[in-house]
Amino acid sequence: AKYSSAPRAIGARYDARKQRLVVELANGVVLMLPPRLLQGLQDATPAQLARVRLSPRGSGLQWEALDVDLAVEGLAMGVFGSR
Repeated sequence: AKYSSAPRAIGARYDARKQRLVVELANGVVLMLPPRLLQGLQDATPAQLARVRLSPRGSGLQWEALDVDLAVEGLAMGVFGSR
C-alpha cells in the first residue's frame, strides 16, 4: 500500500466517561476503541491511557510509559495487536 493511502491519525485521546480510545483520522473517520481489546492496554489506568501520543507521521499511537505502540492502519482494519 502506498503511504498516501494508509490511514493517518490527526488526533487521539482517551474518553474516560465512555471508556474508549478516540482516534481521529485524516479522512474524517473517527475510531472509538475499548482499551480492554488493545494489546498492552488491558490493565492500563485511565491516567495511563490519557498519555497517548501520535507517531510523527500519524501512522501509530504510542504510550511510552507502557512501552506500547499500535499501528493506526491495523486499528482501522480491526487488528488490535501483533498477530
